[in-house]
Amino acid sequence: MSPDRRLEVPVYDLSLIRGLWEVRVKKHQQRQKKDKERMEKSALAKIDQQWQYRIYCKTMKTPELNLLHQYLERSPLTHLSTGDQQQNQTVQQDQMVQQDQRVQQDQRVQQDQRVQQEQRVQQDQRVQQEQRVQQDQKEPHQEKLIFQLDGDQWMDFPKDLQWKTYLQEWHIRGTRIRQLPDYLALFTQLTVLEIPKNSISELPAEIGRLTELRTLNAGYNHLCRIPEELGDCSNLERLELAGNNLSELPFELSSLKQLLLLDISENRFVSIPICSLRMSSVQVLDLNNNQLNDLPQDMDRLEHLVSLFLHKNNLTYLPHCLTNISSLKMIVASGDELTCIPTRLCQNPSIKFIRLYDNNPAGEEKRKKQEEEEKQKKDEEKRRRWREQKEEMKDSREKEFLEAYISSLKDRETVPSSTTKVSISCLL
Repeated sequence: MSPDRRLEVPVYDLSLIRGLWEVRVKKHQQRQKKDKERMEKSALAKIDQQWQYRIYCKTMKTPELNLLHQYLERSPLTHLSTGDQQQNQTVQQDQMVQQDQRVQQDQRVQQDQRVQQEQRVQQDQRVQQEQRVQQDQKEPHQEKLIFQLDGDQWMDFPKDLQWKTYLQEWHIRGTRIRQLPDYLALFTQLTVLEIPKNSISELPAEIGRLTELRTLNAGYNHLCRIPEELGDCSNLERLELAGNNLSELPFELSSLKQLLLLDISENRFVSIPICSLRMSSVQVLDLNNNQLNDLPQDMDRLEHLVSLFLHKNNLTYLPHCLTNISSLKMIVASGDELTCIPTRLCQNPSIKFIRLYDNNPAGEEKRKKQEEEEKQKKDEEKRRRWREQKEEMKDSREKEFLEAYISSLKDRETVPSSTTKVSISCLL
């Protein structure tokens, strides 16, 4: 290259290059967004779900299949939109035609007999089925509306449970299940949900869609909070949350105006939840074994309160407002630290006031502490570990014993002035 020749280098504005890249990035993002919307509108997932449903129906027996079809005909799914319903109906019809063709090839004789019998007595069967459900509630048909699961071998729910949306009761106890399924909201006819003594760490927000729920027992799990959507279950009558790690309840639970029993014992409440004082229909309130220091002065809001359990707390007095509750029949409290009690509360013959005393007075506890300090360090560490394990273990046996003891006091004419609970333990 000759020295007289010049090299021309084009110089561009950086803002132009930056603009070109931004346009390319924007087009790429729009393309990804359109692909995502197209995948969401695709019917492949719904078609696969319908196929799974048909395969499951094929494994069922003829009587059970008839009951399921009749139930689906009487109560269509209301949570789907009209467009989805039409699309599902068309897909369902196509699948049924294909399945009928296959079944006719394998079982022509049985299929023809079933079709003829359904055409003749289809209307009569519907009327008889409705009468049997109304009159014979304890027949084997009623047992099919209850789902039970028990044993620590269960770590998850059965897969076929999502198709049994006609169930009315769940009884799950003593399993290692940690969370409720995502399809819980589909069980709109569920009235009883009992899930005690499991490993459940939280309740889903979809539980608020169970508008027919009347009983919820989630005791002795690992719950740290309660979803505010539970307040939408306006028909709830029993709420049992004993033996968890709760320290507060959402204010939205104040809308549970039909609640009759509230059990929040064996938790970490420092004060009574505000929402519990607005549950005007509560008859039984169990607050035992918490960290309560005092009671609010407006507890007489609970006009229908019958039984109040306050033992194993740090209460030193009872408020005078309890005497204004005319429906109150029983109070159970710890007598060790309780020093101030309204006179009208003790002298009222219609109220059974029960004090529970521990079998270790304060003087004996001091002596035991002094004796333990003189012992060897190894023995002290063993006993301390044993005590920590004993405090961490939450067992419902003591609660069942107190319930049986208190129920026996209801039949007595007189109530003992004090009661001593004796516990026997063995250290190996």
